[in-house]
Amino acid sequence: MSEAETMRRIMDETRTIAVVGLSPKPERPSWGVARFLQGFGYRIIPVNPGHEGKEILGETVYPDLSSIPDDVQVDMVDIFRRPAAVPGIVDEALTSLPDLKFIWMQLGVAHPEAARKAEAAGKTVVQNRCPKIEFPRLS
Repeated sequence: MSEAETMRRIMDETRTIAVVGLSPKPERPSWGVARFLQGFGYRIIPVNPGHEGKEILGETVYPDLSSIPDDVQVDMVDIFRRPAAVPGIVDEALTSLPDLKFIWMQLGVAHPEAARKAEAAGKTVVQNRCPKIEFPRLS
């Protein structure tokens, strides 16, 4: 599958995105990307332990991926954290999100070992990319 076909598949098969590291500050890239994704029709689930129980972009913030209610089907995890945090996030995603299809690491975020682990578990992984840049190219 080509890169464009992979991106198209992610766009088409995703409905709900857990955004790990989503900031409540509109000037932060995570907020801008999450708002863009909402405008594109996706549901955003904010994940940020420092803002647990509050709302960001109209959605309740969870402290971690395992705290997202079981009745919420998360299709994609979008990671706005430093590369060193990625292995733990990937491990938690693989154990707590049974319907997960995609793991996306934002610009500047890559972790080849964690990506291989996720891919071995059947997940599609994108590293060092931004859906706010990639998705409009395919529209």
